[in-house]
Amino acid sequence: MRKILIVGAGQSGLQLALGLQSRGYEVTLMSNRTADEVRYGRVMSTQCMFDMALQHERDLGINFWESQAPRIEGLGVSVAGPDGSRPIDWVGRLDGYAQSVDQRVKMAGWLDTFAQRGGQLVVHGAAVSDLDYFSRTYDLVLVAAGKGELVSMFERDAERSVYSEPQRALAVSYVHGLGPRPEHPEFDAVRCNLVPGVGELFIMPTLTTSGRADILFWEGIPGGPLDVFQGVKDPAEHLALTLELMERFTPWEYARATKVELTDEGGTLAGRYAPTVRKPVGRLPGGGVVLGVADVVVANDPITGQGSNSASKCAASYLASIVEHGDRPFDEEWMRQTFERYWETAQYVTKWTNAMLAPPPEHILNLIGAAGQLPAVANRFANGFNDPTDFESYIFDPSKTAAYVESVAASSTS
Repeated sequence: MRKILIVGAGQSGLQLALGLQSRGYEVTLMSNRTADEVRYGRVMSTQCMFDMALQHERDLGINFWESQAPRIEGLGVSVAGPDGSRPIDWVGRLDGYAQSVDQRVKMAGWLDTFAQRGGQLVVHGAAVSDLDYFSRTYDLVLVAAGKGELVSMFERDAERSVYSEPQRALAVSYVHGLGPRPEHPEFDAVRCNLVPGVGELFIMPTLTTSGRADILFWEGIPGGPLDVFQGVKDPAEHLALTLELMERFTPWEYARATKVELTDEGGTLAGRYAPTVRKPVGRLPGGGVVLGVADVVVANDPITGQGSNSASKCAASYLASIVEHGDRPFDEEWMRQTFERYWETAQYVTKWTNAMLAPPPEHILNLIGAAGQLPAVANRFANGFNDPTDFESYIFDPSKTAAYVESVAASSTS
């Protein structure tokens, strides 16, 4: 039985731990918090997982909340005009529904499951010196803790990292009491509200510790009018600021938010980080090596909602690579190949996300505008959030974008 240590108990670390556990590996998981500390703590993220990522959970039989979480059947895009109008406003339908489960619910539940199934759970923050010791007693050490000292072991990949500074200031509120969008009250959708030159507001239904809720998520261009959450400690003040900005920049969303209240005192989050791709092998002072997982090695901005999706896909890819490797040593070359296998698809997420952070070029604006008249374009764009590799074929090259829109327009009139 091969012994594997996973440091970090988020989407990727826990999914991988449970997957390896089900395959008979002896897995030790290091978490800096107990399940109850996670469950009753502050929200850790936003998350909207699309069908491909959800399927990885189904495959492992750990989709415990699928029947309870709202089914997100569409993805809508609205673009704000200078006068509070919406010159662009449409919704595309997803082929397979998406879902959001508050990570406090999911990670606490998965931690309990891992322990109940006989996994060794060590509740302790890990330092590089700890890993130096552990690397000699385990066949493989995986680092899935995307923040803190351990990330510094992984060198930034300058060729694959477009940005060196944060591109958005992030502010999240989990709320009860949000009304439906009056134009589409019959199904749940993620709403992407683009405010040119200012930032974005994302709204998504979720399952939280107190049941059904919605997430209000501002992404502000640094230094702009949305970059005002730093230093705000009081949750009520955080929500009031969120709503004030909604009233100013997205009045159509504010209209359904006039009666919202926070789900709990831990229902807010603010911060920023630089989107970064890192080299996958971390070197320890004693000569050992460890493999980085998910956002340790590929950290994208949340603007495209891919964080938990990428974490799930990375865990699934790594699980396959580990199992296929059999009893051979997990050396540096294997680590690099394992990461490159994941990067084959992850690179498209990074390319798309980095493109969305920049001011949109004319052909993208034309595409988003055309989606308002052509449901097939809206649907394809929406489903790209499930499988971002599809964007490569029509979204980055202006001539391909134009040809695609023309072909859809022609077929819709014929």
